[in-house]
Amino acid sequence: MTDKKLYLKFIESGVQGIISLYWENAPETCKALWGALETPIQVPASHAIFSGPEIMMGLPESARNFDPTALPPENQTVLPEPGDMLWFYQPKNFFKIDPDEFWEIGMFYGVGGRTFGPTGWIPCTYFARMTEGLDAIAEQCRLIRKEGVKTIELGRLG
Repeated sequence: MTDKKLYLKFIESGVQGIISLYWENAPETCKALWGALETPIQVPASHAIFSGPEIMMGLPESARNFDPTALPPENQTVLPEPGDMLWFYQPKNFFKIDPDEFWEIGMFYGVGGRTFGPTGWIPCTYFARMTEGLDAIAEQCRLIRKEGVKTIELGRLG
């Protein structure tokens, strides 16, 4: 396993967590996202609607330097645990009710999470886990449910 790690920081509060990537279980996804985060991104994090205790962060166009359709399904799950980081790509017109394209990173911060959407179960690639700072990050995630969208920074550690 490589020692390359990511960080996730809530900009307004300064609360930060450290993320360990699962290079051996999701090598192509880790490689793509590591490359996409060469420069840290600051994006709005919103709370998921269907999947329970999850925040969702879109990969901005400036970081979309890989072909998401070329990524194989790796280390798939539908029942993530607290701290799990998942990758999901939705091409245009994938869902009848939502024709938009999504490049999504999701982070589950509590028990009871599931990758369930408006049309049912959606397997997602489990590519990393928050290994440091999850409790403080989880508190910030819960605030999103009460206060609305928060800005996060996601980038390479070090």
